Amino acid sequence: MRWPLIRYIPRSTHFRFVRWAPVAAVVSAVLIVASIALLFLQGLNLGIDFKGGNALEITMSRPAPLGELRAAMGQIGAHDAQVQGFGSPNSAMVKFLPNKGEKASDASARVEGELIKRFPDLKVKSRSEVGAKVSGELLMSGFKALGVALLLTLGYIWFRFGLSYGTGAVVAVLHDIVLTLGLLSVARIEFSMTEIAALLTVIGYSMNEKVITFDRLKENLRKYRTTPLRDVIDLSENERLSRTIITGTTALLALGGTMAFGGPVLYPLVFTMIFGIVIGTYSSVYIALPMILIWGVKRNDEEATPVKFGAASRP
Repeated sequence: MRWPLIRYIPRSTHFRFVRWAPVAAVVSAVLIVASIALLFLQGLNLGIDFKGGNALEITMSRPAPLGELRAAMGQIGAHDAQVQGFGSPNSAMVKFLPNKGEKASDASARVEGELIKRFPDLKVKSRSEVGAKVSGELLMSGFKALGVALLLTLGYIWFRFGLSYGTGAVVAVLHDIVLTLGLLSVARIEFSMTEIAALLTVIGYSMNEKVITFDRLKENLRKYRTTPLRDVIDLSENERLSRTIITGTTALLALGGTMAFGGPVLYPLVFTMIFGIVIGTYSSVYIALPMILIWGVKRNDEEATPVKFGAASRP
């Protein structure tokens, strides 16, 4: 049975996407500058993965009650506490930061003693400490992974579509990453290795949107060789609009349910992915395509004439 709401999605639209490109460019530029300023002035709310701290591997005679353990860590007063399942259902990993001026060994002993008081069947299998140097190296490795992902994006789209497409895609993906980091800084959402995974997912989704956008544009450029480039872009985006609405809405519904019922552990990951889907769709239309409009592209052996800045605003 067909989803009844699909029939309300228009099959044919005639939006003038290019007309709003100058306005979108100004908005994006302002948001990028604000995001970079926030990152320099306020920075990210680094989690324990990037700050260093203590870790206890615990085991219990029953399945580890993660929710109760998290509540207990809050009552103990452990800073930036994280409790995650580890290995078997009876095991868990507890991470936390020492109090200001407290030695790591003293903090570990204090938290361990308090947990055993609350959970008599709890045993500590191992204790470990992560220094700031190791955490800094981990943070750099995470951002290197993002850089490699961007380079691979450029290489793939350059190989498949051409340099102008690849450059537009990388600029758009960089736009998505900077705005996402800016939002994380404003919202003070904890930035951990999970957020690195979320950013890599955002890059993947954004690149997929660019590939679909460029594929439709290139197909129409072959069909309409004499039509102005701005009109071909509008046509291509209108043709794929229903597909974008259905795909994006489906993803957002699934992620929205996870964010609502997934608990505090999944919230930062899902929050980042939701924003990434929205901003990745936006940047496909108003960052990647305007770059091509300005640079111009080849239509087989003919060069499409690039437009000058501001010319896209003409009706």
